[in-house]
Amino acid sequence: MSELTVVSRERHAGKKWRRFNGYAFAAADALAPLVGVELARAALAMPCAFLEQSGRYTLVAVLSLIPGRNMFVGPDGRWLLGYVPAWYRSYPFRLLPQQGTDKVVLCVDEDSGLVVEGNAAGEDFFAEDGNIPPALKTLFDLLMQVDRSRRATDLAVSALAEAGVIAPWPIKLKTEQGEKAISGLHRIDEAALVALPDDVFLKVRTALPIAYGQLLSAGQLGVFEQLAKLHNQLAPPAVAGLPESLDSLFGMQGDDMIRFS
Repeated sequence: MSELTVVSRERHAGKKWRRFNGYAFAAADALAPLVGVELARAALAMPCAFLEQSGRYTLVAVLSLIPGRNMFVGPDGRWLLGYVPAWYRSYPFRLLPQQGTDKVVLCVDEDSGLVVEGNAAGEDFFAEDGNIPPALKTLFDLLMQVDRSRRATDLAVSALAEAGVIAPWPIKLKTEQGEKAISGLHRIDEAALVALPDDVFLKVRTALPIAYGQLLSAGQLGVFEQLAKLHNQLAPPAVAGLPESLDSLFGMQGDDMIRFS
């Protein structure tokens, strides 16, 4: 995992950054964080789910049913279909909490290959007056918008979890060796949501766009079949010695379950 570095005048005033020209950096991500403000668009392009970690649920985009592979990223690094989560559009920048405060700081992935010396082509980290130039300010504003939405999203998802309407999502992946069960993803239990008592329903009212957005997105599970066909069309010619099946390629022999955790 790459280590993020706080953007500072001392470290970056004499350096530049470059925009990414492909999504190869995301090729191994089967899941990506989502926030409520982008769910309406994401739900029309990909399945969305809840991931449980240490008793806490987070909203994620499901980019593959195979851990370690992003089906939306083609062999040449292109994003193949539909919406690109905001998590990727700000690369190589991220916001991280500032220790001991409720503020966030702008950070950059210096291992991305997109941070270069000042004599190279690229965008300045800082203008001559010491302020952030417009190009970086645009990315910073996007990150701040996502951060604000993330806080609201986390509260909404927590309310849905407390109401008991988030349940395991039973998904089956068809492989050459038969069906494999997908474990670790969660969805909205629509029957439980409809059956909520009035007083509880009122408590989750502001979270309903998250709930219905996730339910709507479930219809996008079929996108992976379409993406698999695109990968086959774009893949380079087969090389002798490669595994004969997806199961052997992803180490699925002898196991009837694929786990997200």
